[in-house]
Amino acid sequence: AQDGHRFSLAYGASVEEATRRAREGLQQSLGKIVAARMALCREVPALEDPDRHRLLQKAVSIMKVNTLSPEGAITRHWSTPDRVPHKHLWLWDSVFHSLAMDRLRPALAWEFLAAMLDVQRPDGMNTVAGQGSPITQPPILAWGVWENYRALGEAEHLREALPRLEAYLRWDVENRDTNGNGLLEWHIEANERSRSGESGLDNSPRFDAATLLDAVDFSVFAARDMGYVARIARELGETERANEWEERSRALSARVHEYLWHEEDGFYYDRGMDGEWSRVRAVTGLLPLLLDDIPAERVDVLVDTLLDPAHFGTAFPVPSVAASHPEFSTDMWRGATWLNLNYLVFLGLQAQGRDAEASRLAEASLAFVDK
Repeated sequence: AQDGHRFSLAYGASVEEATRRAREGLQQSLGKIVAARMALCREVPALEDPDRHRLLQKAVSIMKVNTLSPEGAITRHWSTPDRVPHKHLWLWDSVFHSLAMDRLRPALAWEFLAAMLDVQRPDGMNTVAGQGSPITQPPILAWGVWENYRALGEAEHLREALPRLEAYLRWDVENRDTNGNGLLEWHIEANERSRSGESGLDNSPRFDAATLLDAVDFSVFAARDMGYVARIARELGETERANEWEERSRALSARVHEYLWHEEDGFYYDRGMDGEWSRVRAVTGLLPLLLDDIPAERVDVLVDTLLDPAHFGTAFPVPSVAASHPEFSTDMWRGATWLNLNYLVFLGLQAQGRDAEASRLAEASLAFVDK
């Protein structure tokens, strides 16, 4: 009304007419702002199933809300798991978010990854930005960078990322292999509610003894990311670097199969520094399905375990700990299902040519998330 009054004095229009014009101008301005803010949501491809389309829109909406502008030491757009309580820049969450954003805006997905690489410590460690944290997170950055390259095709991004990816993997090997046997161990904390926040599976029964373990998941992630670093180097024509990382990837993968496979139980377990088996049947024991050199007969055994209702074939697969474990519960890492791990198991099944099982897992996961 005040704008309308000033307008009427300036242009001789009535207050009512001036107010109407001011209101229309405001609505047009707001309309442009809303359109810009909603653009990402309007880029979501239409799905035939209206329920699935609504679910997809919801997922994109959440991802949009958790995408933040540059601030402080972070000079690019970045992604956070949620604004409360996590609110920081987390390593492997950023990679998962980038994999999704690759499907809509790969240039923005690259910023998610580059923001994480930008805050890398001088010694190569990647940690949780904004917390001064002493812990790292699962090494999957090279995977994210490679997938973004497939979506965006910017070789310059590979050049920017390669030395940082190499430095990070070297840090892991130099700082997370206490016994020097080639396998990696998660950092263990004093907090009994989160013995290994570094692993992402904070209070899993795997860590109840609060001792270091040669970890299946850490070693698989590292072997896989070494392989992606090799792909990146080869794509850039860096043959010697590619050969080095391919060899390191093969050696670590072979060590996983040699030392962490329990023949009698037919499962991959963590092992203590004294060689003692953990015997905690966790979803992480299925992750060697992601490795190219896993023996075919083990694939069959793992898939049978995955489908067995006594272990991982629960109503909402895949539980973080097998239903057969005495500590199985609805607590987050002691039985409940987390979609990040489901996605990795899904990719492992696909990698081993088990497409039918992969499709069933994907369908069950989406159905329960929708529900």
